[in-house]
Amino acid sequence: MILPIIAFGNPVLKRIADEVPENFEGLSSLLTDMFETMYAAKGVGLAAPQIGESIRLFIVDGSPFANEEGEEIDPKAIGIEGFKKVFINPIIEEESGDLWPFQEGCLSIPKIRENVSRKERIYVSYYDENWSFHRDEFDGYKARIIQHEYDHLEGILFTDKLSPLKKKLLSKRLGNVSIGMVEVDYKMKFNKKN
Repeated sequence: MILPIIAFGNPVLKRIADEVPENFEGLSSLLTDMFETMYAAKGVGLAAPQIGESIRLFIVDGSPFANEEGEEIDPKAIGIEGFKKVFINPIIEEESGDLWPFQEGCLSIPKIRENVSRKERIYVSYYDENWSFHRDEFDGYKARIIQHEYDHLEGILFTDKLSPLKKKLLSKRLGNVSIGMVEVDYKMKFNKKN
């Protein structure tokens, strides 16, 4: 089932999410719905708070970042095709490498993209959909997608990482997104106008 994505301005996006208990009821169907929702919105990641569930869970599928045939391969995109994972109760244990800027967007903030600098490599521990524990290293686009989605679990949006001036310049557009004054081709839940 395709779920509505929560728009910028909803308090659930600013809350630190709760841990997912191992006996979480309906986990399998929630994950199925989240993947269906993410694909319908043409995203590469989706965190549970973005569908109104304040729990420490996100999904990723980096396939859209894979280079088209004939294009020069970006070293940061190596291995991104087929990078489809579930992260339950993740912890980013370490970030390393150089900061690299990349224009990020967010399904909860449609039509706005801005450069965000992130470290190029991370070590993360997490459980998968079968409650198997993993501790893995990710770099390049994989690390970026994970960092972006992990931020959602901490109540952080990519716009929070922008300079005060950039945030001020975007404030009207962000306000419009919040109340639904934006064209979007996927299902969203907007905040009520004052």
